[in-house]
Amino acid sequence: MRKARRVWSDQRVEAIVGNLLRLGVCLAAGVVLLGGVYYLLHHGSAAPDYHVFRGEPAYLRGLGGIWRDARGLHSRGVIQLGLLLLIATPMARVAFSVFAFLRQRDWMYVVVTLIVLAVLLYSLVTRHG
Repeated sequence: MRKARRVWSDQRVEAIVGNLLRLGVCLAAGVVLLGGVYYLLHHGSAAPDYHVFRGEPAYLRGLGGIWRDARGLHSRGVIQLGLLLLIATPMARVAFSVFAFLRQRDWMYVVVTLIVLAVLLYSLVTRHG
């Protein structure tokens, strides 16, 4: 006897997407919080200089530098990693939607969602300005 396949109803997909978004935001917030606490423990007593703007170093503007810095447990890298997780959360939702539409055999939505995913990925990997 064959096992009955679970039906990918709209309600089931919405529940999974909701849990995915909730998990992604909570994970990102936790990582940013840990990085922020670590940053304040090491740099919280430093006097800020508001006359000169100092952005993030160039190596923290790319995925490789952020990953290396976070892996080394440097607070700025951990904070940046948390922000990347926050950006990746809606992208993961779109990627899951492609999978769900494939399971539902809804080909028009598969194509549209793949286009949306391609635009999101393109905007993430290209540099503007």
